[in-house]
Amino acid sequence: MATKSSITAKLIAPCGMNCAICIAHLRDKNKCLGCRDESADKPTSCRKCTISTCEFLKKNKMIFCSNKCEKFPCARLKNLDKRYKTKYGMSMLENLNNIKKQGIRKFVKNEQDRWKCQKCKKLLCVHRNFCLECGEAR
Repeated sequence: MATKSSITAKLIAPCGMNCAICIAHLRDKNKCLGCRDESADKPTSCRKCTISTCEFLKKNKMIFCSNKCEKFPCARLKNLDKRYKTKYGMSMLENLNNIKKQGIRKFVKNEQDRWKCQKCKKLLCVHRNFCLECGEAR
C-alpha cells in the first residue's frame, strides 16, 4: 500500500474530506487522485457525488461547502459526516469549521500532524485503525 502521499490543500474535498487519508487515494492500484481531480478514470462513486458536483458550489465558485449555502449542511453532508464520525472518528463538518476558523494552510498543517503514524511517521488512513506501512495501531 502506498503511503507516500502528502496532504495538500488540493486534496481537501468540498465536503471537508481529506482525500490524502482515504484508502482509495493511498492504494497502489487504481489510485484515486482526490475529489477535485477531473480525470475520466476517477471512480464512478466520486464522479456522481452530489456534494462535489453541487450546482450551488459551482455557480458561486465556492471551494468548500459553507454556511453561505442556504442548505448548509445539506442532508447528504450530514449523513456523510455522521457515518464518518461513527465509523472512523472523523467529522467533515468539524473539518469545514476548522478550515473556516483557521484557514486552509493551518488546517493542512494540523492534518499533517494528526494523520502521521507515531511510529514510522507515514501517512495514516482514515479507513483503517492501524498504519498501512508498519501496522501500528492509530
